[in-house]
Amino acid sequence: MEFGLIIIGDELLSGSRSDKHLPRFRDLLGERGFSLGWCWILPDRADVLVDHLRRSLAGDDPVFCCGGIGATPDDLTRECAALAAELPLERHPRAAVEIEAQFGAEAYPNRILMADLPRGCGLIPNPHNRIPGFSLQRHYFLPGFPQMAWPMAEWVLREHYPATADPLRELSLWLYDVPESELIGLMRDFHADHPEHKLFSLPRLGERKAIQMGLRGRGAGLDDAFEDLWRMLKDEGFTPVVGADG
Repeated sequence: MEFGLIIIGDELLSGSRSDKHLPRFRDLLGERGFSLGWCWILPDRADVLVDHLRRSLAGDDPVFCCGGIGATPDDLTRECAALAAELPLERHPRAAVEIEAQFGAEAYPNRILMADLPRGCGLIPNPHNRIPGFSLQRHYFLPGFPQMAWPMAEWVLREHYPATADPLRELSLWLYDVPESELIGLMRDFHADHPEHKLFSLPRLGERKAIQMGLRGRGAGLDDAFEDLWRMLKDEGFTPVVGADG
């Protein structure tokens, strides 16, 4: 299973803030044997958000979405998620109870707007200030603040995605003084024989050319596929090296 990650905020694109979610979510998923398949960083623009959420909601990947669920005018994620799912935005009674319990009379007139969510969505508890996130069609909408989003994401994973007993693994080797172009045919042949494993090739520039080549995949078949890659390289006259980086 691969997860998607959507990170929302003009401040990330303008450079006024730096993203911290991508490395953290990659680690959170990796610790449980899952992988991060893709990531989008999107602006606070309704047309862009609705378009991208329609595409991701139509897919099969579970998706974490961070940012834009507050009550200020530039927080568009709640409304855009409802539009993308073709659902009305309405006051969620349990979300309203949580916000009222946290803020009392100060919940009105503005903070309570964060309880206006797509009809039928689930809630994601927020241990930091009780303002919940929400879930919709295996999409998990969280605040942009890491101190809130990360514990909430951990809750989602505990509740819905138990750690897999077949974690993603990576095996790699190094090739030196070899142009990557000379390996393309071999890589195509290998991929045709082992489509279930992801082959990668990462050249390194420097005084001595080097290529890290390897596989990502699951199960015992990964070891067998790696042996096949090693054999194919040797048969073509290359000299693979394991456990070295130059």
